[in-house]
Amino acid sequence: MNFEFTEEQKMLRKTARQFVDEEIMPHIQKWDAEGGFDPAIWKKLADLGFMGVCIPEKYGGSGMDYNSLAILCEELERGDTAFRTAVSVHIGLNSMTLMQWATEEQKQKYLVPQAEGKKIGAFGLTEPGAGSDVAAMSTTAVRDGDHYVINGQKTWISLCDVADHFLVFAYTDKSQKHHGISAFIVERTFPGFSSKAIKGKYGIRAGNTGELFFEDMRVPAENLLGKEGEGFKIAMAALDNGRFTVAAGAVGLIMACLEESVKYCHERETFGKAIGKHQLVQRMLANMEAGYQMSRLLVYRAGELKNKGVRNTRETSLAKWQACDFANKAADDAFQIHGAYGYSDEYPVARFLRNSKAPVIYEGTREIHTIMQAEYVLGYREDKRLSHMLPEWPFE
Repeated sequence: MNFEFTEEQKMLRKTARQFVDEEIMPHIQKWDAEGGFDPAIWKKLADLGFMGVCIPEKYGGSGMDYNSLAILCEELERGDTAFRTAVSVHIGLNSMTLMQWATEEQKQKYLVPQAEGKKIGAFGLTEPGAGSDVAAMSTTAVRDGDHYVINGQKTWISLCDVADHFLVFAYTDKSQKHHGISAFIVERTFPGFSSKAIKGKYGIRAGNTGELFFEDMRVPAENLLGKEGEGFKIAMAALDNGRFTVAAGAVGLIMACLEESVKYCHERETFGKAIGKHQLVQRMLANMEAGYQMSRLLVYRAGELKNKGVRNTRETSLAKWQACDFANKAADDAFQIHGAYGYSDEYPVARFLRNSKAPVIYEGTREIHTIMQAEYVLGYREDKRLSHMLPEWPFE
């Protein structure tokens, strides 16, 4: 076990933190209120190499390890969950899935421009009637010559109006249930594609989230990702990577809660002393610190397994479940420490609390992860090596 960061990782954290402090912090209150951030952020992320941080250099990425992706997600969510979500979807759910399952031709056409930050990738799995129950999806893909014709709808899709490329899941044979789902690479410009943002979200307001619609959308057969019927396996593998980034982001949110709470504890006095001197306030801070340290270790353990090319569904599930729960509680406690000022836009803790709720739900609710962990303990669930694994790090 090695708990030391490399010099490259230290520099990445320093660069990401500086980016957040200079490019996000001064504007996030305004962006959160307006429901969107400056699109120029995308180019700045690309210029720093963040859009392909853990993608091999031969595919346009920075070639760093998977825990470097975790570090980036921590620091971005310290600024706001919307920015970590953008990277989670673009890299974790889309680009890493292409790296794992795509043909060489597909990688050259789609992964390279995404890693370079010239194109943005997103992920379309959830439907109005199919969230945790993936098999309940109704989107279909019917082969027609050298194309597939896709009809259906997706919802709660991050970057719905922003992304250029989408990984879309649809039934090619509904009689086969999970084994009849297939995955496709879809371009926004395909006829029959449209999107619509969801307004009035409780949290992550600066992020773009919405619906995708497919009306007789024709997708070239060469855009099938993997084989017909492998879509469910591809989706679950993608979620392993997405959950990893969500867990890492939760660590960053706890970090932000600690920073703001400690600062306020030194500023605010009650009953003749700084509120940090009150033991019940100290208990809340201690719980934040414990959650922060435990979550970080769980995340980096999952990241190290990824580096070794080892299946990590169990470890990533535990990290996502615990880190998101710890972050939600930390945000609630940070709000409580700020008292009535927690309701004010003068402080960011209300935004922290609003943002902390969605990760407890998406990419596997806490209930789903609880069941998963129990099934692992009972021996009902076992992870087997996939036909396509993430490449080990260092990359060839």
